[in-house]
Amino acid sequence: MARPLRVQFPGAFYHVTSRGNERKPIFRNDRDRQKFLSYLESAYERYGARIHIYCLMENHYHLLLETPRGNLSQILHHVNGAYTTYYNVKRRRSGHLFQGRYRALLVEMESYGQELSRYIHLNPFRAALVEAPEDYPWSSYRVYIGLKRKPSWLETRLILSYFSSQERVAQRKYREFVEGAVGIPIRNPLEAVYASTFLGGEKFINRIWKEKKGQGGQDSRNIPALKFLAEKPTLSEIREAVEKVLGSSGRLSRKFGLYLSRQNGDLD
Repeated sequence: MARPLRVQFPGAFYHVTSRGNERKPIFRNDRDRQKFLSYLESAYERYGARIHIYCLMENHYHLLLETPRGNLSQILHHVNGAYTTYYNVKRRRSGHLFQGRYRALLVEMESYGQELSRYIHLNPFRAALVEAPEDYPWSSYRVYIGLKRKPSWLETRLILSYFSSQERVAQRKYREFVEGAVGIPIRNPLEAVYASTFLGGEKFINRIWKEKKGQGGQDSRNIPALKFLAEKPTLSEIREAVEKVLGSSGRLSRKFGLYLSRQNGDLD
């Protein structure tokens, strides 16, 4: 059976999602949501997880988290496992609560951190659960805009620092950034996901790929993302090959390079 690629290293950032089995609800009431948040807190205390963004929907959740210890699997095993045990015991049920393994995208924060945080925080509004983003109580958004006290396990400084070094100013600008997208079409950052694993630019992906390729014990034949990366040329490699044949200037060279990039490279 094919295994998903799990790129783990200290200081990595991930967008994590996990859905209920058969898309059934995983949160039935506020007590369930509070319990789930308590497991995020214990993941912070025991495993050093840094939770930057969270949003709890009815049948799935979103997290933007950082792993200073490079232990993503350990963190998610704790959170999903502990919550499943709680949920099953409370409702006298057994079996899986979540649909398969969680999905974790490795994120280049400098390029996608702001957009991704906005995308996550707007989930309840897009789902028509609230009339305004700040009305939803089960995401980190109210903390980010200063309407709710920050819990010790939630890290807001990094994303707010993109907007200002002054907390109050950053909160105001972040609110403008998020709510300025209400009612207008914006780019979904997840459309830029590469090989079902990476959310980042070409240099970021190539650096991670080279580092991962140098580690032993990985059989790329059984990991679709590694096989995909190994087989796909980079945009730079495609551009260099086209220029050797058609030259570095001219409309034909540009159009042919774009065509090959879409067909064979990492341009989606």
